[in-house]
Amino acid sequence: MKRQSLLLTLSGSPYLAMPESVGIYRDTPDHAVLREAGMLNNFNIHYVAAGRGYAETESGVHELRRGDAVLYLPLQRQRYYSSAEEPWDVRWVHFYGPELLGYLARLGFHRSAVCSLRQTEAWEAAHLELLEEAESHQMLRPARLSMLTYALLSEFAQQAVPATGAKAGRTDLRIAELLPDLQREACQPFLLDDWAARAGVSRHYFCKLFRQATGLSPMDFVTRCRLQMAKQWLLDRPAHAVGRIAEDAGYPSASYFNKRFAEHEGVTPTEYRRLFGRG
Repeated sequence: MKRQSLLLTLSGSPYLAMPESVGIYRDTPDHAVLREAGMLNNFNIHYVAAGRGYAETESGVHELRRGDAVLYLPLQRQRYYSSAEEPWDVRWVHFYGPELLGYLARLGFHRSAVCSLRQTEAWEAAHLELLEEAESHQMLRPARLSMLTYALLSEFAQQAVPATGAKAGRTDLRIAELLPDLQREACQPFLLDDWAARAGVSRHYFCKLFRQATGLSPMDFVTRCRLQMAKQWLLDRPAHAVGRIAEDAGYPSASYFNKRFAEHEGVTPTEYRRLFGRG
């Protein structure tokens, strides 16, 4: 099965990122591509949703399985192909933009890279949304195409980690399954041993899996959840004192709450309420 949309390339595009083509190839054991250096002047992400395939980069030949992806930069040689025994389900996008090379370089993508994505669902959903937009409207809504391309690229930049050693974090779903509960209970006292027990692992291994899955420590994740709720309550509960908001968010000490809030937001809770409390 091949599902793809090919789009016009805009010369002098005002958009940060635009797709040149986007698609899905599934159950195509003969899928193989070779582009010599200098042939393709856009970026290329190939992501494996199932099955198996191979990609060549400057560092050698890499086997790709579910959750793995390869990023090729403009004008670089590209060589990738499906396994004949386990044909891959591959999701791909070719895209371009005048500032993207510098943007990706700042994130550490200086050359072709083979990565694994920590959480695959978000990237797959963003890719499908871009594909459906391209299929339905082609170039009729270029601003939306650009927005969806940038969203897809942002998910990739956030989730991508070097492929080596990333399998365990991706294939172990215990952490991903706990995240909604941890977010919902973030304002309650955080007991690391209890959450590790829920996952059925030691506290040390829980912290390792959690960082692989989210890029954060468990406490950093809890802090972000608490502060996000506190921000909402500061605006929704104007009659409540900051100390009450702090306590509800899991901070018995208002001074510590003020410190953490200012570290993340750049302003104190009182200043935040004053700046944004009226819309």
